[in-house]
Amino acid sequence: MLVRSKKFPNFAARKVNLNTPQTMSGRFVSIFAGRATKELGTKIAEAYGAPLGKSSVVVFSDGEFQPSYEESIRGRHVFIVQSTMPSTDNLMELLLMIDAAKRASAHKIIAVIPYFGWARQDRKDQPRVSIGSKLVANLLVAAGVNRIITLDLHADQIQGFFDIPVDALYASSLFIDYIQKMQIDDLMMASPDVGGSKRASAYAKRLGCDLAICHKQRSRANVVDSMTLIGDVTGKNVILVDDIIDTAGTIVKAGQVLMDNGAKSVRAFATHAVCSGPAMERLDNSVFSEVVVTDSIPLPDNASKKIKVVSTAALFADVIHRVESYESISSLFK
Repeated sequence: MLVRSKKFPNFAARKVNLNTPQTMSGRFVSIFAGRATKELGTKIAEAYGAPLGKSSVVVFSDGEFQPSYEESIRGRHVFIVQSTMPSTDNLMELLLMIDAAKRASAHKIIAVIPYFGWARQDRKDQPRVSIGSKLVANLLVAAGVNRIITLDLHADQIQGFFDIPVDALYASSLFIDYIQKMQIDDLMMASPDVGGSKRASAYAKRLGCDLAICHKQRSRANVVDSMTLIGDVTGKNVILVDDIIDTAGTIVKAGQVLMDNGAKSVRAFATHAVCSGPAMERLDNSVFSEVVVTDSIPLPDNASKKIKVVSTAALFADVIHRVESYESISSLFK
Protein backbone atom coordinates (compact mmCIF):
# COMPACT_ATOMS: atom_id res chain seq x y z
CA MET A 1 0.00 0.00 0.00
CA LEU A 2 1.34 3.44 -0.93
CA VAL A 3 0.84 6.30 1.51
CA ARG A 4 1.51 9.89 0.39
CA SER A 5 1.95 12.69 2.88
CA LYS A 6 -0.90 15.25 2.74
CA LYS A 7 1.30 17.91 4.31
CA PHE A 8 4.17 17.35 1.85
CA PRO A 9 2.52 15.90 -1.29
CA ASN A 10 5.66 16.27 -3.39
CA PHE A 11 7.65 13.90 -1.18
CA ALA A 12 8.10 10.37 -2.50
CA ALA A 13 5.48 7.87 -1.39
CA ARG A 14 6.56 5.22 1.11
CA LYS A 15 5.51 1.58 1.37
CA VAL A 16 3.69 0.32 4.44
CA ASN A 17 3.58 -3.46 4.88
CA LEU A 18 0.14 -4.15 6.34
CA ASN A 19 0.95 -7.87 6.67
CA THR A 20 3.46 -7.21 9.44
CA PRO A 21 1.98 -7.70 12.94
CA GLN A 22 1.45 -4.46 14.82
CA THR A 23 1.58 -3.83 18.57
CA MET A 24 -1.03 -2.03 20.65
CA SER A 25 1.19 1.05 20.53
CA GLY A 26 1.14 0.97 16.74
CA ARG A 27 4.70 -0.32 16.45
CA PHE A 28 5.51 -3.08 13.99
CA VAL A 29 7.01 -6.35 15.25
CA SER A 30 9.97 -8.06 13.57
CA ILE A 31 11.33 -11.45 14.68
CA PHE A 32 14.86 -12.49 13.73
CA ALA A 33 17.03 -15.48 14.65
CA GLY A 34 20.74 -16.07 15.03
CA ARG A 35 22.41 -19.01 13.35
CA ALA A 36 22.43 -21.12 16.54
CA THR A 37 18.64 -21.27 16.80
CA LYS A 38 17.44 -20.48 13.29
CA GLU A 39 15.04 -23.43 13.21
CA LEU A 40 13.45 -22.51 16.55
CA GLY A 41 13.26 -18.85 15.52
CA THR A 42 11.38 -19.85 12.36
CA LYS A 43 8.88 -21.88 14.43
CA ILE A 44 8.39 -19.00 16.89
CA ALA A 45 7.72 -16.54 14.06
CA GLU A 46 5.28 -18.98 12.45
CA ALA A 47 3.45 -19.51 15.76
CA TYR A 48 3.35 -15.74 16.27
CA GLY A 49 1.89 -15.21 12.81
CA ALA A 50 4.73 -13.41 11.07
CA PRO A 51 7.50 -14.41 8.67
CA LEU A 52 10.98 -14.68 10.13
CA GLY A 53 12.92 -11.50 9.39
CA LYS A 54 15.67 -11.61 6.79
CA SER A 55 19.21 -11.40 8.11
CA SER A 56 22.60 -12.61 6.99
CA VAL A 57 26.08 -13.16 8.38
CA VAL A 58 29.30 -12.41 6.50
CA VAL A 59 32.17 -14.63 7.70
CA PHE A 60 35.72 -13.47 7.09
CA SER A 61 38.62 -15.82 6.41
CA ASP A 62 40.01 -15.45 9.95
CA GLY A 63 36.69 -16.49 11.53
CA GLU A 64 35.44 -12.99 12.32
CA PHE A 65 31.82 -12.47 11.30
CA GLN A 66 29.38 -9.60 10.78
CA PRO A 67 25.59 -10.03 11.05
CA SER A 68 23.32 -7.66 9.17
CA TYR A 69 19.58 -7.11 8.69
CA GLU A 70 18.34 -7.41 5.13
CA GLU A 71 15.21 -5.32 5.70
CA SER A 72 14.35 -2.03 7.40
CA ILE A 73 13.75 -2.21 11.16
CA ARG A 74 13.54 1.52 11.83
CA GLY A 75 11.01 2.22 14.58
CA ARG A 76 10.15 -1.46 15.04
CA HIS A 77 10.04 -3.76 18.06
CA VAL A 78 12.79 -6.25 17.18
CA PHE A 79 12.86 -9.71 18.80
CA ILE A 80 16.15 -11.60 18.36
CA VAL A 81 16.06 -15.36 19.04
CA GLN A 82 19.44 -16.82 19.95
CA SER A 83 20.62 -19.30 22.58
CA THR A 84 24.08 -18.62 24.02
CA MET A 85 25.49 -22.10 24.52
CA PRO A 86 29.17 -22.64 23.59
CA SER A 87 30.90 -21.76 21.41
CA THR A 88 31.24 -18.12 22.42
CA ASP A 89 30.43 -17.20 18.80
CA ASN A 90 26.74 -17.64 19.67
CA LEU A 91 26.91 -15.01 22.42
CA MET A 92 29.02 -12.70 20.26
CA GLU A 93 26.56 -13.03 17.36
CA LEU A 94 23.68 -12.04 19.64
CA LEU A 95 25.61 -9.00 20.89
CA LEU A 96 26.41 -7.92 17.32
CA MET A 97 22.77 -8.35 16.25
CA ILE A 98 21.63 -6.21 19.19
CA ASP A 99 24.19 -3.53 18.32
CA ALA A 100 23.19 -3.62 14.64
CA ALA A 101 19.50 -3.24 15.57
CA LYS A 102 20.29 -0.27 17.81
CA ARG A 103 22.30 1.42 15.05
CA ALA A 104 19.46 0.72 12.58
CA SER A 105 17.09 2.76 14.82
CA ALA A 106 14.94 -0.09 16.16
CA HIS A 107 12.49 1.29 18.71
CA LYS A 108 12.84 -1.63 21.17
CA ILE A 109 15.23 -4.58 21.12
CA ILE A 110 14.18 -7.76 22.96
CA ALA A 111 16.56 -10.71 23.21
CA VAL A 112 14.77 -14.07 23.28
CA ILE A 113 17.38 -16.40 24.80
CA PRO A 114 15.91 -19.93 25.10
CA TYR A 115 19.11 -21.16 26.75
CA PHE A 116 21.01 -18.55 28.77
CA GLY A 117 24.60 -19.78 28.66
CA TRP A 118 27.17 -19.04 31.39
CA ALA A 119 24.35 -19.24 33.97
CA ARG A 120 26.22 -21.78 36.09
CA GLN A 121 28.74 -19.03 36.90
CA ASP A 122 26.22 -17.12 39.02
CA ARG A 123 28.37 -16.56 42.13
CA LYS A 124 31.97 -16.44 43.33
CA ASP A 125 32.16 -19.91 44.89
CA GLN A 126 35.96 -19.97 45.16
CA PRO A 127 38.79 -17.42 45.20
CA ARG A 128 39.90 -15.60 42.05
CA VAL A 129 37.09 -16.64 39.70
CA SER A 130 34.72 -14.54 37.61
CA ILE A 131 30.94 -14.31 37.88
CA GLY A 132 30.33 -15.12 34.24
CA SER A 133 26.56 -14.65 34.16
CA LYS A 134 26.88 -11.12 35.58
CA LEU A 135 29.46 -10.30 32.91
CA VAL A 136 27.10 -11.60 30.19
CA ALA A 137 24.28 -9.47 31.63
CA ASN A 138 26.52 -6.38 31.49
CA LEU A 139 27.48 -7.14 27.89
CA LEU A 140 23.86 -7.52 26.77
CA VAL A 141 22.80 -4.25 28.40
CA ALA A 142 25.86 -2.42 27.04
CA ALA A 143 25.03 -3.69 23.54
CA GLY A 144 21.61 -2.00 23.82
CA VAL A 145 19.03 -4.66 24.66
CA ASN A 146 15.80 -3.39 26.29
CA ARG A 147 14.35 -6.66 27.57
CA ILE A 148 15.28 -10.32 28.05
CA ILE A 149 13.01 -13.35 27.58
CA THR A 150 14.56 -16.64 28.66
CA LEU A 151 13.64 -20.15 29.78
CA ASP A 152 14.49 -21.99 33.02
CA LEU A 153 17.45 -19.97 34.27
CA HIS A 154 19.93 -22.16 36.12
CA ALA A 155 19.78 -19.70 39.02
CA ASP A 156 16.83 -17.35 39.58
CA GLN A 157 19.06 -14.65 41.07
CA ILE A 158 20.52 -13.98 37.61
CA GLN A 159 17.44 -11.82 36.96
CA GLY A 160 18.89 -9.40 39.52
CA PHE A 161 22.02 -8.97 37.41
CA PHE A 162 19.96 -6.95 34.93
CA ASP A 163 18.58 -3.43 35.34
CA ILE A 164 16.09 -4.09 32.55
CA PRO A 165 12.97 -6.32 32.55
CA VAL A 166 13.65 -10.08 32.48
CA ASP A 167 10.86 -12.53 31.70
CA ALA A 168 12.05 -15.88 33.10
CA LEU A 169 9.77 -18.59 31.70
CA TYR A 170 9.38 -22.15 32.99
CA ALA A 171 9.36 -25.36 30.97
CA SER A 172 7.05 -26.85 33.61
CA SER A 173 4.11 -25.40 31.68
CA LEU A 174 5.09 -27.72 28.80
CA PHE A 175 6.36 -30.73 30.74
CA ILE A 176 3.43 -31.00 33.17
CA ASP A 177 0.99 -31.10 30.26
CA TYR A 178 3.14 -33.82 28.63
CA ILE A 179 3.25 -35.86 31.86
CA GLN A 180 -0.49 -35.57 32.48
CA LYS A 181 -1.24 -36.87 28.99
CA MET A 182 0.90 -39.96 29.70
CA GLN A 183 -1.44 -40.95 32.60
CA ILE A 184 1.29 -42.76 34.54
CA ASP A 185 0.24 -44.87 37.56
CA ASP A 186 2.26 -44.80 40.81
CA LEU A 187 3.92 -41.57 39.72
CA MET A 188 6.73 -40.04 41.77
CA MET A 189 8.91 -37.00 41.04
CA ALA A 190 12.61 -36.89 41.87
CA SER A 191 15.52 -34.46 41.74
CA PRO A 192 19.03 -35.61 40.77
CA ASP A 193 20.53 -33.25 43.37
CA VAL A 194 19.55 -31.13 46.35
CA GLY A 195 19.87 -27.93 44.31
CA GLY A 196 16.99 -29.00 42.08
CA SER A 197 14.68 -30.05 44.90
CA LYS A 198 12.64 -26.86 44.68
CA ARG A 199 11.92 -27.50 41.01
CA ALA A 200 11.00 -31.16 41.60
CA SER A 201 8.84 -30.20 44.58
CA ALA A 202 6.86 -27.78 42.41
CA TYR A 203 6.18 -30.58 39.90
CA ALA A 204 5.16 -33.00 42.69
CA LYS A 205 2.78 -30.45 44.19
CA ARG A 206 1.18 -29.72 40.82
CA LEU A 207 0.82 -33.40 39.94
CA GLY A 208 -0.23 -34.50 43.42
CA CYS A 209 2.50 -37.09 43.97
CA ASP A 210 5.44 -37.79 46.30
CA LEU A 211 9.01 -36.55 45.98
CA ALA A 212 12.44 -38.17 46.24
CA ILE A 213 15.83 -36.44 46.26
CA CYS A 214 19.26 -37.72 45.27
CA HIS A 215 22.12 -36.18 47.24
CA LYS A 216 25.40 -36.11 45.31
CA GLN A 217 28.98 -35.35 46.31
CA ARG A 218 31.51 -34.00 43.82
CA SER A 219 35.28 -33.78 43.89
CA ARG A 220 35.34 -31.50 40.81
CA ALA A 221 33.04 -30.21 38.07
CA ASN A 222 31.27 -32.89 35.95
CA VAL A 223 32.44 -35.70 38.25
CA VAL A 224 30.07 -37.30 40.81
CA ASP A 225 31.85 -39.28 43.52
CA SER A 226 28.84 -40.67 45.40
CA MET A 227 25.05 -40.37 45.52
CA THR A 228 22.52 -41.09 48.27
CA LEU A 229 18.75 -41.44 47.84
CA ILE A 230 16.31 -39.66 50.16
CA GLY A 231 12.81 -41.19 49.90
CA ASP A 232 11.16 -44.54 49.14
CA VAL A 233 10.74 -45.22 45.42
CA THR A 234 9.80 -48.91 45.65
CA GLY A 235 7.24 -49.79 42.96
CA LYS A 236 7.09 -46.23 41.67
CA ASN A 237 7.31 -44.85 38.12
CA VAL A 238 9.79 -42.05 38.75
CA ILE A 239 10.37 -38.90 36.72
CA LEU A 240 13.67 -37.09 37.27
CA VAL A 241 13.48 -33.36 36.50
CA ASP A 242 16.41 -31.02 35.95
CA ASP A 243 17.18 -27.84 34.03
CA ILE A 244 20.34 -28.98 32.22
CA ILE A 245 21.79 -32.22 30.91
CA ASP A 246 25.48 -31.53 30.28
CA THR A 247 27.69 -34.63 30.37
CA ALA A 248 24.67 -36.58 31.71
CA GLY A 249 26.80 -38.03 34.51
CA THR A 250 24.60 -36.80 37.37
CA ILE A 251 21.20 -37.62 35.91
CA VAL A 252 22.26 -41.07 34.61
CA LYS A 253 23.75 -41.97 38.00
CA ALA A 254 20.59 -40.73 39.74
CA GLY A 255 18.47 -42.89 37.43
CA GLN A 256 20.55 -45.94 38.27
CA VAL A 257 20.28 -45.23 42.02
CA LEU A 258 16.49 -45.03 41.71
CA MET A 259 16.29 -48.36 39.86
CA ASP A 260 18.65 -50.00 42.36
CA ASN A 261 16.29 -48.88 45.14
CA GLY A 262 13.21 -50.53 43.65
CA ALA A 263 11.76 -48.03 41.15
CA LYS A 264 9.51 -49.62 38.53
CA SER A 265 10.67 -47.27 35.76
CA VAL A 266 12.62 -44.01 35.43
CA ARG A 267 12.22 -41.18 32.95
CA ALA A 268 14.26 -37.98 32.67
CA PHE A 269 12.90 -34.51 31.89
CA ALA A 270 15.36 -31.65 31.33
CA THR A 271 14.88 -28.24 29.75
CA HIS A 272 18.26 -27.72 28.11
CA ALA A 273 20.02 -30.57 26.30
CA VAL A 274 23.58 -29.25 26.35
CA CYS A 275 24.75 -32.86 25.95
CA SER A 276 28.52 -32.41 25.79
CA GLY A 277 31.27 -35.03 25.81
CA PRO A 278 29.98 -38.57 26.52
CA ALA A 279 26.38 -37.46 27.19
CA MET A 280 24.71 -39.24 24.28
CA GLU A 281 26.51 -42.52 24.90
CA ARG A 282 25.59 -42.36 28.60
CA LEU A 283 21.93 -41.69 27.81
CA ASP A 284 21.85 -44.57 25.31
CA ASN A 285 23.20 -46.94 27.96
CA SER A 286 21.08 -45.53 30.81
CA VAL A 287 18.08 -47.06 32.59
CA PHE A 288 15.77 -44.32 31.27
CA SER A 289 12.78 -45.43 29.25
CA GLU A 290 12.78 -41.95 27.67
CA VAL A 291 14.52 -38.58 28.00
CA VAL A 292 12.31 -35.54 27.32
CA VAL A 293 13.93 -32.18 26.51
CA THR A 294 12.98 -28.90 24.83
CA ASP A 295 14.33 -27.43 21.60
CA SER A 296 16.11 -24.55 23.40
CA ILE A 297 19.35 -26.07 22.06
CA PRO A 298 19.48 -27.89 18.69
CA LEU A 299 20.29 -31.59 19.08
CA PRO A 300 23.39 -32.99 17.36
CA ASP A 301 23.20 -35.61 14.63
CA ASN A 302 24.26 -38.35 17.07
CA ALA A 303 21.38 -37.66 19.47
CA SER A 304 20.28 -40.59 21.62
CA LYS A 305 17.23 -42.46 20.34
CA LYS A 306 15.75 -42.16 23.83
CA ILE A 307 15.44 -38.37 23.49
CA LYS A 308 12.05 -36.82 22.72
CA VAL A 309 11.74 -33.10 22.03
CA VAL A 310 8.95 -30.80 23.24
CA SER A 311 8.82 -27.56 21.25
CA THR A 312 8.94 -24.19 23.03
CA ALA A 313 7.86 -22.23 19.94
CA ALA A 314 4.20 -21.74 20.95
CA LEU A 315 5.24 -20.68 24.47
CA PHE A 316 7.67 -18.02 23.24
CA ALA A 317 5.19 -16.80 20.60
CA ASP A 318 2.51 -16.44 23.28
CA VAL A 319 4.90 -14.50 25.53
CA ILE A 320 5.85 -12.17 22.66
CA HIS A 321 2.14 -11.45 22.13
CA ARG A 322 1.74 -10.77 25.86
CA VAL A 323 4.76 -8.48 25.99
CA GLU A 324 3.42 -6.45 23.08
CA SER A 325 -0.15 -6.27 24.42
CA TYR A 326 0.91 -5.59 28.04
CA GLU A 327 -0.75 -8.77 29.35
CA SER A 328 0.30 -10.86 32.33
CA ILE A 329 3.04 -13.44 31.74
CA SER A 330 3.07 -14.95 35.22
CA SER A 331 -0.52 -16.17 34.70
CA LEU A 332 0.88 -18.72 32.23
CA PHE A 333 2.60 -20.60 35.05
CA LYS A 334 -0.02 -20.53 37.81
